[in-house]
Amino acid sequence: MKIAVAKGDGIGPEIMEAVMTIFNANGVQLEYEYVDMGKWVFDKGYSNGMTPEAQETIERLGILFKGPMETPKGKGVKSVNVTARKTWNTYANKRVFQTLHGVDTVFSKAGITIDITIVRENIEDTYGGIEHMLTHDVALSRRFITRPGSLQVIKYAFEMARKKNARRITCGHKSNIMKITDGLFLECFHEVAKEYPEIKADDVIVDDLCMKLVTRPDLFDVIVLTNLQGDIVSDLCAGLVGGLGFAPSANIGDHICIFEAVHGTAPDIAGRNIANPTALLLSGITMLRHLGLMQNAADIENALLYTLETGNHTGDFGDKGTASLNTTDFAQAIINNFGKKPEKGAKPDLPNKPVTPTNFQLLKNPLIMTREMQDEVIVGVDLFIESELQPKEVADKCLKHTLGLFKLVTISNRGTQVWPTGSIFTNLVNQFRCRFESIGDAAVTQTDIIELYKRIATEFKICSSELLNMWGDKKAYSLAQGQ
Repeated sequence: MKIAVAKGDGIGPEIMEAVMTIFNANGVQLEYEYVDMGKWVFDKGYSNGMTPEAQETIERLGILFKGPMETPKGKGVKSVNVTARKTWNTYANKRVFQTLHGVDTVFSKAGITIDITIVRENIEDTYGGIEHMLTHDVALSRRFITRPGSLQVIKYAFEMARKKNARRITCGHKSNIMKITDGLFLECFHEVAKEYPEIKADDVIVDDLCMKLVTRPDLFDVIVLTNLQGDIVSDLCAGLVGGLGFAPSANIGDHICIFEAVHGTAPDIAGRNIANPTALLLSGITMLRHLGLMQNAADIENALLYTLETGNHTGDFGDKGTASLNTTDFAQAIINNFGKKPEKGAKPDLPNKPVTPTNFQLLKNPLIMTREMQDEVIVGVDLFIESELQPKEVADKCLKHTLGLFKLVTISNRGTQVWPTGSIFTNLVNQFRCRFESIGDAAVTQTDIIELYKRIATEFKICSSELLNMWGDKKAYSLAQGQ
């Protein structure tokens, strides 16, 4: 079985060498094709951080095992890590956070055992990176949450929870504020939950979730979240078990999967052979299980857990009163402990059942969508305009151009209503949202919207616009604060 391997930047080559040494010593039946990705590839002029040959190899093999990678700062290029996940639609980021005996934390000292799996949506949200300056003072980032994308990751989370006999799955969200976007994600969660009645499914507002995680992390099992919130919460959970140096990461897609260390490249210690390879090794163990190499995974993980339990450590953790091991010696200590099992948390021996990744020959981009349950009707438009006028002056100019089809319903500034009612104490920036709705919620056409746009454009610069849609009797747009 062949997989693609990218060593990474900074400490990447050192910790990857350590992991490969451990794999080879355990007789892991894999062949490796090394691919060119990372900062030095950016520096050669490849704006996505990978060579065309690397992309072809990864798409042919279906599995990428990668070290940490750096994105050059200040060059207008996107993160190679995010680009890889999104390009190959690895829609579920799975990170497992477990108490590791020998890695002291406030919770391990208190005798509280942590075993949390975070499933983070990996494609959408603000990570689309679609941003614009609407005026010289106002920046806009578009946040995409889609029903098909939400269903993909949530179904994966429930299937994974079922396989691990999880007692609970929790949706973290902020739908009390972002009622349309997080509301859609939460709606999908409860829709999928009905198919898994044996698993307790609940939801928690994300700020409350964070508080509960740092006070009673042992109450949680599987947590599924949107992309940005999942990114933050997964790093929080890493802190509960000792840091990102002990946090494996798997990016799961239907066609391609990526297994990686999510910590930094640590350029300050690169080349010194003192880096901790544990996170990358744990990610590699996750990859072995994904490929059906269950016995190899158990052998290596038990040896790692035994090594940690007996006090062996690199310089970034462990008892400062005992000598730390360098990267090579830490890997060798794990190899020396093959066949030994830790007192706590030993992994069961299971036979290898290799699963060769399927090579998909796609002829076109897959389109994922759901069926509309009700008819769509356009009932208005939000026009985002630039102006330094007061709200009433903006309204007076807009009201001259409603064509007899529209009514000006509200004007807001930074999401807060400032017309027809509002407060003189609301600070304004030079960008307003003017909402025009059709009279009596009657259907209007895009041609009607364009005519309105043309007329308002004689008064203001229009920075952006959004149609106001309804499906059946359900409005598909949110109210302004104070409306």
